[in-house]
Amino acid sequence: VAGENFDQSPLRRTFKSKVLAHYPQNIEWNPFDQDAVNMLCMPKGLSFRTQADNRDPQLHSFIITREDGSRTYGFVLTFYEEVTSKQICTAMQTLYQMHNAEQYSSVCASSSCSMDSLASSIDEGDATSLAKLQRYNSYDISRDTLYVSKCICLITPLPFMQACKKFLIQLYRAVTSQQPPPLPLESYIHNVLYEVPLPPPGRSLKFYGVYEPIICQRPGPNELPLSDYPLREVFELLGLENLVQVFTCVLLEMQILLYSQ
Repeated sequence: VAGENFDQSPLRRTFKSKVLAHYPQNIEWNPFDQDAVNMLCMPKGLSFRTQADNRDPQLHSFIITREDGSRTYGFVLTFYEEVTSKQICTAMQTLYQMHNAEQYSSVCASSSCSMDSLASSIDEGDATSLAKLQRYNSYDISRDTLYVSKCICLITPLPFMQACKKFLIQLYRAVTSQQPPPLPLESYIHNVLYEVPLPPPGRSLKFYGVYEPIICQRPGPNELPLSDYPLREVFELLGLENLVQVFTCVLLEMQILLYSQ
């Protein structure tokens, strides 16, 4: 089911996503909120790409805050996998045919021409825009490979950003590798969910991912709270002056709203 952005070409539209599977099915102290996790994993919805588009994996995080103030942290790796369903590929081509027909009609309408003299009356600018339209806003099922976005997500009681990032990247490598890892993927997922404990306050914990060991550290009671996010990215995103201004607002206990796409 597509969203409301029908003016966009089909490959730029977003579609409704859903949770395909989650493990364990439920935890008494941390019930799985399917709607919230689905929305936070794919805030813009499901998206499609072709071999011509950038399909590099992207990582982001989110926080779920409950009514009692407790928090759980989610770390999400979004990647693209090839669409193997012929039905979905055919539907995408149909969407493009409909979209290009509408765009073609609008170009004709803007040129104020009759159908009989269509070829001669479209001016050079309209012809150029139409050519670009057909070149970039097209999907040919016989020529193009269709990809769809998919997420793998870890939900944790503490924000172990770096450890979760490394585990998800290793898991993604295992999923996409030509040579599978020594053990089934379920073994590594079971290990991180059931056999890797939280490190005690003030201690470090080393556990094995899929390919390489992973270390996570937990601050002691007298240390600053855990902040496993790289400060370099904050400086790159906000810039020095904006960051100083935000920090000043924090010290002055002002209300701060960060808005981002």
